[in-house]
Amino acid sequence: MHILHLASAAALPLIAAARSAGAPVTAETCPHYLTFCAEQVPDGATEYKCCPPVRDAANRDRLWAGLAGGLIDAVVSDHSPCPPALKQRASGDFGAAWGGISSLQLGLPAVWTQARARGHGLAEVVRWMATGPAAVAGLAGKGAIAAGRDADLVAFDDAACFTVDPARLRHRHPVTPYAGRTLTGAVRRCWLRGAEIGAAPAGRLLAREQA
Repeated sequence: MHILHLASAAALPLIAAARSAGAPVTAETCPHYLTFCAEQVPDGATEYKCCPPVRDAANRDRLWAGLAGGLIDAVVSDHSPCPPALKQRASGDFGAAWGGISSLQLGLPAVWTQARARGHGLAEVVRWMATGPAAVAGLAGKGAIAAGRDADLVAFDDAACFTVDPARLRHRHPVTPYAGRTLTGAVRRCWLRGAEIGAAPAGRLLAREQA
């Protein structure tokens, strides 16, 4: 069983108990659950709406502890873009607003910003955001820099700081709760299977590799 988009740390003891009993359980969480907390969400700011919802700061701390302790296997984007009108920003109606956050472009800096502040290193972030997802998805060619693996690489400036400007995002609909937030870490260049990529789509469908 795989638990996706884990937002509530209340599930962590259940995951631990299931694993202790021998159940093959994996779990993932997302950058927004590791970054935001409910106390900081302004009234009517529907760009923060996601499913499941963001919880409080204490819950966020427990998710980080679960990640560091190995109960959470991976951090994934849960990239969920939508047209601005579906976010109901004019009315601020959380009940009617689309539930999703566009996290793909900002996921690595967002996680690294929080991880660095909590004393974690880049090797841990790589494990959570590359090695872990590849293992859960059964993609033996991904998730590590090693002979025989796909040369999926990123040149990452771990000390660079920037303020998120929605106008500079490459998302089709740049509605984001990260707007105005200062993040640490900037992606400079990317390679997919050894070929440098730019703004144009360059991916392909991946199928789980059978053991």
